[in-house]
Amino acid sequence: MTTGGRHRPPRTHFRVALAAHLVVFAGALTLFGVDRTLGWVATVLNVVFLVFFFRHLGFAVSAARWAERDLNAPLVGVESFTPTVAVLVACKDEELVVEGMMSALLSLDYPADRLTVVVVDDASTDGTGAKLDARAAADPRLRVLHRRAGAGGGKSGALNDALALTDSEIAVIFDADHQPEPDVLRRLVRHFRDAKVGAVMGRCVVRNGVESSLASTIFIDYLSGYLVNEYGRQALFELPAYGGANCAVRTSLIRALGGWNPDTVTEDTDLTLRLLLDGYRVRYDPSAVDFEEAVLSSQRFWKQRYRWARGHQKCLRDYWRPILRTPHLSPMEKLETILFLWVYHVPVLCGLGLVLIALHAFGIGDSSAIQMVSLSALLFAGPFCELAVGLVLGRVERRAVWTLVGFIPAFGMSILTATKAYFEGMWGTTYAWVKTARSGAT
Repeated sequence: MTTGGRHRPPRTHFRVALAAHLVVFAGALTLFGVDRTLGWVATVLNVVFLVFFFRHLGFAVSAARWAERDLNAPLVGVESFTPTVAVLVACKDEELVVEGMMSALLSLDYPADRLTVVVVDDASTDGTGAKLDARAAADPRLRVLHRRAGAGGGKSGALNDALALTDSEIAVIFDADHQPEPDVLRRLVRHFRDAKVGAVMGRCVVRNGVESSLASTIFIDYLSGYLVNEYGRQALFELPAYGGANCAVRTSLIRALGGWNPDTVTEDTDLTLRLLLDGYRVRYDPSAVDFEEAVLSSQRFWKQRYRWARGHQKCLRDYWRPILRTPHLSPMEKLETILFLWVYHVPVLCGLGLVLIALHAFGIGDSSAIQMVSLSALLFAGPFCELAVGLVLGRVERRAVWTLVGFIPAFGMSILTATKAYFEGMWGTTYAWVKTARSGAT
């Protein structure tokens, strides 16, 4: 990794690796038989699931012990630290949510002479551009950039174009459906007093969690992800991830790294890794709260989670070698970063585990009943620990606990999306960035 430029991992054809996995498995079946081979596979899966179980458990314990203190931390002693800030938002066909977003952004508590708001109309075909122009004409704090059709790069391309319009010290990113709390900027930028901090992530909260059972499931998933998982990664390893929205980054650094990567569909995970490889750290602030909209249909949920899985898995393929070689991470930090990148591969292994359980029910596979019970339990025990702590920290009413049942089909869908993403990614199937459709929920 060379400081001052975008890290571009070597392009590798992974079809050979995929074929090699199948050849090795077929060879093992031939040499050792079905029962012994499946028994070894089950043993390996048990080890992997055990590692992730303790990882989830560690995050849950950390959040249960310390998170509430940080959630309620007052905002004091930062009034004099006001670096120039550019709020950047990429919009494409967002007319249902853009009005609420603009109202929230223009209500942010930050010195007006230190703040610029740049919203990109990324070749929208609805009324997004007209609404942005009307609001900009009435409020000089808002700048609107219209991208031409076919400009490319998805969200990364739009953010890079917006970045070129500002010379602010800090860039803060929101998505078009987001509505941040007024004090978010002050809570995010205070962390940049530490020169080693390259980016800061705030906490996203679903605002329409009562609109459908799926939205309720996503609401609790966000409690687990932001109140437990991200908090735990910071508390135990100081390695939270830079997120795609409600996040801040030094503009000098993002420019030195070559901007947001247009060749990935998860620019947030990609940037997290490039920051770490360049010797910088990400900070997580659970008190910097931003509200967003959860998808309301299973089709949109599928597309969103497939994109996350596809991009996250690509980041593992692209960056695992540089991570192991970097001098900026300790051995334990390298291990945690690899485990973080493995998160969207674990559902693939879960699917394999369920297949082994089904085969064992028919007497196929040399694994004892105790082994298979532990395997099936570890598939879900760790994530449910995080979900339970998230419910407690989020002070969710008791009847909402029953919505945890909704995670059974959600887990099933994650297995399908991650498995599809894995095989299509390894095969090299072309995939471009796809935005999440909004419903205008409030």
